[in-house]
Amino acid sequence: MKQIAVITGASSGMGRRCVETCGQMGPFDEVWVIARREDKLEALRESAPYPLRVLPLDLTDRESFDVYAAALGEEPVEVKLLVNAAGFGKFRSVMDTPLEVNLNMVDLNCQAIQAMCQLTVPHMGAGSHILNFASVAAYQPIPYIDVYGASKAFVLSYSRALNRELKSRGVTVTAVCPFWTKTAFFDRAIDPDREPVVKKYDVMYDPKDVVAQAWRDVKRGKDMSRYGGVARFNGILAKLLPHSFVMGYWMRQQRLD
Repeated sequence: MKQIAVITGASSGMGRRCVETCGQMGPFDEVWVIARREDKLEALRESAPYPLRVLPLDLTDRESFDVYAAALGEEPVEVKLLVNAAGFGKFRSVMDTPLEVNLNMVDLNCQAIQAMCQLTVPHMGAGSHILNFASVAAYQPIPYIDVYGASKAFVLSYSRALNRELKSRGVTVTAVCPFWTKTAFFDRAIDPDREPVVKKYDVMYDPKDVVAQAWRDVKRGKDMSRYGGVARFNGILAKLLPHSFVMGYWMRQQRLD
């Protein structure tokens, strides 16, 4: 039976880094890479450690799940690794953001992860792993990033609960919660024609460090992965402090009041 890895959001950012370094979780007979841009997926062949199968899919379109399910059924495969790295956010007031954009964000950040997990788990055996990218934004409500933060709260809660459900199968689920990380995420999140929402970044991490930590935590069987002292400290404060205080601090820090 062919052993494969499946990685969404593979064309850029941390998804791309996962493709390039998935050898740490291998070996695999093939890596399936999923994103909208076929040309960017094809370009990954130069840096991927294993043969690729390119699946250019828009995971906000529910028909894409039928295509993926059909691909899984073409021949016997065991998915040893599933990485859900597709997602996007907007730094903008909810009411100033088109409804279609907000709904699209929820579709990709929540619906797609749920669908990919549910379709893939039947093809996973003991020792397989799922890696879902959440965010430190999942820890508390964040004005002006609220839809994104709420969607990542779903990812974190869903992943940790699913990890418990799949324990009897020997499948682990890890939610990765990065802090600010230098990726193409900001190209879509920031509106160049408006005053920036985020005016202060406490730190800006490198994707290679976040992904390297994620691989270590997956191997340790952890249900959550965080890289960096700032990210860990943020998580502790979000548990200890009232959310009203955290939101107020955020608003003052970014001069949003």
